[in-house]
Amino acid sequence: MSTLVQSKVQQAVEILKELKIDTWLTFVRETSAGGDPVLPLIYGEGGLTWQSALLINRTGDCSAIVGQFEAHAARETGAFATVIPYDQSIRPALRAELERINPASIAINTSTTDVIADGLTQGMYTILLEILQDTPFAARLVPAENIIRALRGRKTPAELELIRTAINTTEDIFEETFHFAAMNMSEVEIADFMHRRLDDHDLDAAWSYEGCPIVNTGPDSPVGHAAPGANRIRPGHILHIDFGVRQAGYCSDLQRVAYFLKPGERDAPHEVRQAFETVSQAIQAAVRTMHVGIPGKEIDALARHHITQAGYPEFMHATGHQLGRLAHDGGGLLGPPWDRYGLAPNYLLEAGQVYTVEPGLMLPDFGYLGLEEDVVVTSHGAEFLSKPQRKIILK
Repeated sequence: MSTLVQSKVQQAVEILKELKIDTWLTFVRETSAGGDPVLPLIYGEGGLTWQSALLINRTGDCSAIVGQFEAHAARETGAFATVIPYDQSIRPALRAELERINPASIAINTSTTDVIADGLTQGMYTILLEILQDTPFAARLVPAENIIRALRGRKTPAELELIRTAINTTEDIFEETFHFAAMNMSEVEIADFMHRRLDDHDLDAAWSYEGCPIVNTGPDSPVGHAAPGANRIRPGHILHIDFGVRQAGYCSDLQRVAYFLKPGERDAPHEVRQAFETVSQAIQAAVRTMHVGIPGKEIDALARHHITQAGYPEFMHATGHQLGRLAHDGGGLLGPPWDRYGLAPNYLLEAGQVYTVEPGLMLPDFGYLGLEEDVVVTSHGAEFLSKPQRKIILK
C-alpha cells in the first residue's frame, strides 16, 4: 500500500473539483514498454499489462479496470475504491463504468505543450474512440494537461522531503568529486568517479547514465547534453559539472564549477571571478522574484537581462525547469516565449512547485561557467532546497 499514491490520487480529486472536470481517465497498456509518465503518481511503480483504465472522479469515487491478474496489485495501491477485473475485453467494463458515473467531461492524457501530460498514445486513443463509439462519451473528451500539470507541480510535504534527500545526496557527491578532481584528469575519469559513487549509494542517475554527469573542462569541451569526453583538466580551466540523482523515485539537478589555478596564481582571474558573480547574482535575483502567480517567462527575462546587461551573450536555453519524478518534470517553465517551448513559459508559478534555476555563460579562454540550484515556490516566495554555490572552488 502506497501512502504517496493515495495522497496524490486524493490531490487529483481536489484538482478536478477546482477545474470543474468530472472524470480523469488514464488509459494504458503494456506499460513496461513505455508507460504513461503520470502512472507512478497515481498507481505506483508497478506496471500494467493489458488495456487498463484508471478513473479518478471529482466525487472521490475512483475506479480501476485492469486485467484479472493485476486486480490484487490495483487493490493494494489503496487508491481505488472499486477495482474491476476482466479477462477477454475491457470494452464492456469501461462502457458500463462510464454509464454508471455518467461524467459530463472526461479528461484524457493529451497535450501539445507538455510531454509529461501527453501519455495517451495514438494507438490507445484510437482504441478508446472505438470503444466509445455510439455512446455520448466520445464527445465529452477534453485534455487532462491542466490536471497533470497541477498534480505533478504541487508537491506534497512527503514529495518535498524526498527531493531534499536527493539534493543532499547530490551535494555530498559533488563535494567528494571536487576533492577527487585533479590536474590532467579527463572528463571521463571525473564521470567514472561519480558513477562509482552512484553505485556505492545504490542510486540511479537523474537522467541518462552515460550523460549524467555532464562534465566540461576548458573552452574546447562541447556544452550541452553530451557525454563526457577525453578533454583533460589543464591549468586555467573551468571544470563544470551538471549532475543529479534519482533517489526513492525523486530527482535532483545541480551544476557546480571549479577553477584550476595556473602556476603562480592564488585566485581565479578577474574574468572568471566576474563571470561567476554575474551568474550567481542572476540566480539570486531570479529566486527573489519568484512568487505565486508570476508567469515563468518573467523570471526568465530577469535572469537573462542580468547576464546580457553585464556584457555576456544571451544563453540559448530556459533559465529553469520543474523538478520532481524526473529531472525535467514537465509543466511550467522559467523560459523565454520561444516557439519550441509552446505555452510552458506562460504558466503561472504555484505553491509547491520545485524549479531549477540555471543561467550560464561561456568564457572563450576558460570554459563554460554554469550554476544550477533547486528551489521550491511557497506562499511567501521561493526557498532554496540546495545550498547555493557562492564562491568558485579553487584547485
